[in-house]
Amino acid sequence: MHVADLLSTRALLTPTHPALVVLHEGRQYTFAELNERASRCANMLRGRFGVKKGDRVAILAPNGVAFVDLLFGLAKIGAIFTPLNWRLTSRELNYIIQDAEPKVLICASEFTDVLAEIRAGQQAGSSAYPEVYLVLEGASGYEALLEAASPAEPERPALDGEDLLCILYTSGTTGKPKGAVIPHRQVLWNAINTVISWGLSERDISPILTPMFHAGGLFIFLTPLFYVGGRIILARNFDPEASLRMIVVEKCTAVLGVPTLFQMWM
Repeated sequence: MHVADLLSTRALLTPTHPALVVLHEGRQYTFAELNERASRCANMLRGRFGVKKGDRVAILAPNGVAFVDLLFGLAKIGAIFTPLNWRLTSRELNYIIQDAEPKVLICASEFTDVLAEIRAGQQAGSSAYPEVYLVLEGASGYEALLEAASPAEPERPALDGEDLLCILYTSGTTGKPKGAVIPHRQVLWNAINTVISWGLSERDISPILTPMFHAGGLFIFLTPLFYVGGRIILARNFDPEASLRMIVVEKCTAVLGVPTLFQMWM
């Protein structure tokens, strides 16, 4: 079993159960709908852009459903999810891109100026830079291509727990950021251990208030609750008053907050 099975199996067990509420979209997704989006994502990236096992795909965007698409969609075809920290400068991002060598980079429209700076600094003919740049929104962007892709489960390459799922870059406070490689095994067992140690069930609801380019946003409660059939409430960014109101309205039962968030709430 690997991480792609985490969502596809849940979609078979409880297909119509609410899985994800995206607040800024005003949209709720069931497990079946999320799994279909992940399959479309996998089929689009492999069929249109030739993404294969071991290739990296990066995203530079605020929290959104595309992170869920890519996490599970890339897992289906053995490619590696590489989210980028949107708080960094183009120079800092340029270093990470050269280090990670993503085949595709997906960028939200609000970061296109940063993307332009990155592309302006791109070395001609360098294989370290993405072959494909996609804007998240728009008539020819990621969402449009996703809609046109096949919803069928993609044919999966041979995968096991040691295959890489994602690369998350450290903050680089004592030097250059380092890419921490996360295998399928680590995420799957973290989900199981969290469900057991927290006593989570399908009745639990948790918000994601931290950035999804970080392990906290991706793995603290998202993958454990998807494993057990619970619900995630996704905020595009953090607002102290709006988040407290949301926790009450959505009846959240488990909340991740780092010290900075608790200080802002207080």
